[in-house]
Amino acid sequence: MSKVEAAITVCNLEKKFGDLVVLKNINVKIKTGEVVCVVGPSGSGKSTFLRCINYLEKPTNGDIVIGEWWLRGTEEKSGSIHVGNEQVAKEIRKSVGMVFQSFNLWPHKTVLENVIEAPLMVKKIKKSEITKTACILLEKVGLLDRKDYYPHQLSGGQQQRAAIARALAMQPEIMLFDEPTSALDPELVGEVLNVMKELAGEGMTMVIVTHEMGFAAEVADNVIFMEGGYVVEEGSPEAVFNHPKTDRAKQFFSSVL
Repeated sequence: MSKVEAAITVCNLEKKFGDLVVLKNINVKIKTGEVVCVVGPSGSGKSTFLRCINYLEKPTNGDIVIGEWWLRGTEEKSGSIHVGNEQVAKEIRKSVGMVFQSFNLWPHKTVLENVIEAPLMVKKIKKSEITKTACILLEKVGLLDRKDYYPHQLSGGQQQRAAIARALAMQPEIMLFDEPTSALDPELVGEVLNVMKELAGEGMTMVIVTHEMGFAAEVADNVIFMEGGYVVEEGSPEAVFNHPKTDRAKQFFSSVL
């Protein structure tokens, strides 16, 4: 994926599940090196938006351009569009890492094995080479001393940090985070957010669906507020959190800030 000013461009994105329209005319541009936090009430379409970016959900209409790769909406298009999107998605996922709410580690593999699996299988990197890289990443997230542990031997915060190291092992240009702390006990949230703050400080392009408003205010270059499948407000944390323009945003932030 080539380095361009706009890392992700979303045009007229729509997502339907049957008759239910979950995303409605989403238009967003995310710059290379930018940290964007997506916030809003439950059911507003935040996670679906994120999952459309790497084609875990198939966009119904609209376009998503990531670097040189183009995903197109599949409604009322020929079957070849579906095939083309699947091929494009495989390329996108080599450069776009994703961290999920539920960790999704392989339970039968150690932490180290979890981290090296994708680079070995997808990028065909030599095991000796990726093992060295994996150890550096595990040290980065504070888990080198747990490299031979299995997921069930780790706390939730440790599992999520292992999942971040696993995503970083693919050397992504973009990282997507889908509510990475929502499954954690409150005392474990900080250790995961600290790793994400470090990534933000290093200039990683990041799109983060989160309910941690303090974190968003601290690290985000841009905040997207979603409601009812629409992007209702977009701007700096200062503008969106402290000076919302719409009544719905004012109501939401008055209850969570």
